Amino acid sequence: MPDPANGEAVESSKRRRLLGLLGGGAAVSLAGCSDQEPSDGDDGSDGSDGEDGMDGEDGEDGEDGGDEPERTNADKAQAAWERATSNPLPEDEDLRQEAYIEMEEALRDDAGLIPLYHGLTERFWYDYVDVPLSGALGAHWQQYNTTTVEGDTDLNLVNSTFDELDPIMSTDTASSAVITQIYENLTAFPNGVPEIENQLMSEYEVSEDGTTWTFTLRDDVQFHDGTEMTAQDVKYSWRRTVESENSERASFTTNQPVGLGIDVETDDDGNVVSDSLAVEVIDDYTIEIQLSGPNPDVLDVIAYSSFAVIPEGYVGDIDGYDGEVSHQEFSTEVANGTGPFELGEFNVDEDVTVVRNDDYYGEVADVEEVNWEIIEDTQAAWTYALEQNADIFAVPTFAYEQDAIDAETDDRGREVGTYGPEGELNEEVNYLGVSEISTFYFGFNVSNTQRAVRQAIAYVMNKEQIVQDVFAGRGTPAYSFLPPAIWPTGNDGYNTFLDEYPYSLGESDLQGAQSVLQEADITSDDPVDLTLTTYESEVFQTAGELIRDLISGTGINMSLETAQFSTLQSRGEDGDLEMYSLGWIWSWPAVPYGMFQLEPLNTDTSTMPSETNGFYLDWQTQLEEEAE
Repeated sequence: MPDPANGEAVESSKRRRLLGLLGGGAAVSLAGCSDQEPSDGDDGSDGSDGEDGMDGEDGEDGEDGGDEPERTNADKAQAAWERATSNPLPEDEDLRQEAYIEMEEALRDDAGLIPLYHGLTERFWYDYVDVPLSGALGAHWQQYNTTTVEGDTDLNLVNSTFDELDPIMSTDTASSAVITQIYENLTAFPNGVPEIENQLMSEYEVSEDGTTWTFTLRDDVQFHDGTEMTAQDVKYSWRRTVESENSERASFTTNQPVGLGIDVETDDDGNVVSDSLAVEVIDDYTIEIQLSGPNPDVLDVIAYSSFAVIPEGYVGDIDGYDGEVSHQEFSTEVANGTGPFELGEFNVDEDVTVVRNDDYYGEVADVEEVNWEIIEDTQAAWTYALEQNADIFAVPTFAYEQDAIDAETDDRGREVGTYGPEGELNEEVNYLGVSEISTFYFGFNVSNTQRAVRQAIAYVMNKEQIVQDVFAGRGTPAYSFLPPAIWPTGNDGYNTFLDEYPYSLGESDLQGAQSVLQEADITSDDPVDLTLTTYESEVFQTAGELIRDLISGTGINMSLETAQFSTLQSRGEDGDLEMYSLGWIWSWPAVPYGMFQLEPLNTDTSTMPSETNGFYLDWQTQLEEEAE
């Protein structure tokens, strides 16, 4: 599941006072990033296109016939974002929810980004395995101390390539699946179910202004080397996220609203001053952090792998510590966490083994070992699973048959049941299908594509057909950027949003497309040209061909092109795309981590990637008063 790097941004306007660096690279979609493949777990930040000389009449809502022009959809979205970020206290939750939905409505009505599908995570496992059901955040959150394998002491799995086990370097699901067994955080999403729980802490307090958080740690936790975990270990671990040159996630510690926003000092060159992170040890089991502003999502953010706790001074990559092991050793050879398993052996690009921690403070594992074979080739991985060398596995698309699923929907919206026998799989196995917190989409640069063109494409795009025919049904048709699992007003609110969907829900409406185009004087006799750029993914190229054929003859001449992912990303940042395919996956189920990329002022490609890091929409060009 290859996944490119996140962009970086710094504040470029006082109107975006709470938005800071996101930054960091990602190899497989843990943190929201741009996505290459529609496989389970890839995601992506989006791109915007360039200035191709279109007539510039898109995105305007027009005038309402009175003395004052109606606000543009971009203005509505910008105002909603500012309202949400200016009201971060718990008592403001309803206000924030309304604001995020207003952003969704504005994006939908401008058709600046057309969601296609939410990724579907599917797991298959043999009947001799008893494993808890994973949730919408993904199985890489799952600890295997509650999994049993009848008649065996080992749990055997397949994984993708990765080359480090340092939590502050992990940006991919492959390494995270292993790190989760070894290291732990103050909070967690057990089994990837998006409901936060305490892990290494017992309780917390928040100051009235929401900027001071005090955490009380468990007093019964030991590291794998037998030493006790204390608040000093937490402070050291979190200092590493911003002071170590090896960290990939400094922004998640210091920025808001897409991170914690812990206060920190920097020097004239922008480097973090040693031991200036506002984390204070109160006593052995109490630690306090000071934020730059209130943040209602703190408990969600600190569940992310970069905030995992290791012993104080274990690695000497920040000032004041020589380290017990070198960073190279820590990356691949040794580990020392609090989790239910200890590192056994890690052979990069070959295999990984973790062994049971018999002194674990929680439920001690039933299995003695968990083994991952590193297999990149899809056919080889499938053969490995068919021979029952892997106890939990994936079924590749070439061997997948949707009709072989016999499942029912549980109270979390997961499809739970059985699969098979089918094809080479000659027995019935257990099945889980869950719509993950990700969104794949077609985006537009609104500065050079007319709104009528974008809306027409939304009308003809039958998402159910595309998901079934192109993606083999392995996804949930998407009608909003925010997935249903984290919709601000819950399932009822999401259904209300669907009821108001203006582009003929669940069908391809050629008449609707022709109507909006005719109103904009776009016809087959006076057409416009549009280029759709997809990365080198066969399924997205096929989806593009389908859309091209559906819109043909309406006045839109769509041409298709492909680009390597890195090229597409660079062109997006340069404003050199028109319509394009990308995706996004959430690292934690907080709405702002995702929505920040839709703030119009943060979609300005002319300042990417140094000052802005939103989707490549150039939506700021539709503001009534575009910021200087």
